[in-house]
Amino acid sequence: MDKEARYRDLLAQIRTFACADDNAISVLANCAAVMKVAFPKEYFWVGFYIVDGNELILGPFQGTPACTRIKYGRGVCGSAWKDGRSLVVNDVEEFPGHIACSSLSRSEIVVPLFSEGVVVGEIDIDSTELSTFNDTDRKYLEQAAEIIAPFMARLAK
Repeated sequence: MDKEARYRDLLAQIRTFACADDNAISVLANCAAVMKVAFPKEYFWVGFYIVDGNELILGPFQGTPACTRIKYGRGVCGSAWKDGRSLVVNDVEEFPGHIACSSLSRSEIVVPLFSEGVVVGEIDIDSTELSTFNDTDRKYLEQAAEIIAPFMARLAK
């Protein structure tokens, strides 16, 4: 199955979880799980960060232990939050101020989750390979973000 077909499948699963439960943590946890299962080789780490004041707080994820707090504007996640846009980073070592939660991470994509025009959280995905993510990933993950955002909005402070 090609990448776009896997993403279409993934979006259908995310919609199912979004309709099946109204508990935000449960929905986010299941979304992280199906994202990891859909892309087991590409996604070394996948999860969510929740806006809490001037920090992002670690939410449900799949993968190795991660950074628990990220300041506004710091690293890839903090920069995507500050800029209010998705970031695709082909080589994290070349990203100024990259926060290395795992030395195995080589490339990354971060997609903000919006509620009423405000970033309330993020999808963060790391790969152990360089240049894993592209516009196809960004396009489909931004669609996933639209489905997931209402649940994240319940958790953001």
